[in-house]
Amino acid sequence: MSAVARLRKRLPDGPASGPLLALAASGQLGYGIPEAAFRAGVQRQPHFIGCDMGSIDPGPYYLGSGRMATSAAITLRDLRLVLGAARALDVPLLIGSAGTAGARPHLDQTLAMVRQIARQDGLHFRLASIQADIEKSTVKQALAEHRLQPLGRIAPLTGHEIDRTAHLVGQMGTEAFGRALASEADVIVAGRACDTAVFAAVPALMGYPTAAAMHMAKIIECTSICCTPGGRDAMLATLEGDEFVLESMHPARHATPMSVAAHALYEQADPLVVIEPEGALHLDDVTYQAVDPHRTRAGGARWQTAARPTVKIEGASRVGERAVLLAGSADPGFIAAIEAIFAEVERVVREIVEGSVDGAYQLYWRTYGVNGIVDWPAPAASPPREVFVLVECIAESAEAAETVIGVCKQYLLHHGFPGRLSTGGNIAFPFTPPEFATGTAYRFSAYHVMQVDHLAPLFPVEIEEL
Repeated sequence: MSAVARLRKRLPDGPASGPLLALAASGQLGYGIPEAAFRAGVQRQPHFIGCDMGSIDPGPYYLGSGRMATSAAITLRDLRLVLGAARALDVPLLIGSAGTAGARPHLDQTLAMVRQIARQDGLHFRLASIQADIEKSTVKQALAEHRLQPLGRIAPLTGHEIDRTAHLVGQMGTEAFGRALASEADVIVAGRACDTAVFAAVPALMGYPTAAAMHMAKIIECTSICCTPGGRDAMLATLEGDEFVLESMHPARHATPMSVAAHALYEQADPLVVIEPEGALHLDDVTYQAVDPHRTRAGGARWQTAARPTVKIEGASRVGERAVLLAGSADPGFIAAIEAIFAEVERVVREIVEGSVDGAYQLYWRTYGVNGIVDWPAPAASPPREVFVLVECIAESAEAAETVIGVCKQYLLHHGFPGRLSTGGNIAFPFTPPEFATGTAYRFSAYHVMQVDHLAPLFPVEIEEL
């Protein structure tokens, strides 16, 4: 009997059979699941286990390069924990945004680990994998038909830019997971996915109200971050009709009405509307009520099915090869003249490397302690005692980037300025060498919403028996 069939047997009449228990094991699988809290959640006999595994938060590099942001060792550890628990309970396991960015290379790496664990640990189950890669021709057609809407400030998307994109993925919703569950899959590993889809698909399959399920999914996908104090420990949600109760599996992390309501605003441009591929979740009438000091009950969300589905498209393109220089200074004269120093050093560097470096390159100067994070509209009342300097060069080749940054190091170290006290070093290096190559640099080239007629063709499901 499959895990899905067993779930139907446990809850034959859906909501009328009683509450549905969802265990969120990880807000981003691969960084280390706190085991004690996870084991406590497993002991509560959840009806399914869900794990988000990815995000765009680490930046465009992982989508562009096809590499995971997490280490292989910890990713294997986390996968082994959730696979072993789900199979011991014989409940569905759903994993979304495989391998950080959810493109085909990330999905393949994650599936290889799942197969390795199954083989080593003697686990047998039906595995569904869902691809999230979007054909470039599909995005080009949507562009031509004006079915692409940019999200935020991003450069206009062109056919040429689409061709240059290393990987293009779409965020699948509950529809794709629903098809995988309908195939009686015990374990689902999906490419790029909405965080909510991982946790709303099983309730949808069992007939629980969409609004409550989506709202529950929105909160628990980051596990105990919605608690006070926040953390990454496993979170249990009990879905009871139109309401749900949230409970951290760590006894010191408390889901309070304030902390849960605050997390509902997380990653939302509009705090009252959460847009999903299949529709929109409205939170304007939601109420949060403390069950006790550790748990909170939420309810009152509304769901509006979309007249036409949409898919968020993410793409990353190569910018060039990157090298960086790390340094610091506690010299008040250097700090006071830092902008002029940077400009003069860059002028000298460009003169020196001209003819020795092929192609164009860009230099970026960042001073942490003075406008390193925010370009403040007004200067500080007093200069900082010390600053950290990061100089970044992006060039067409790694050799060019390293050449430029090496010259920057030497001329920044010995640059003269009014009031200089030392000719042999006005900056300090945290280690040697202070300059090094960091590999290929990428940028997000596609960050758009695409209107579609049908979701299923975009996210094919593949089944295998392990």
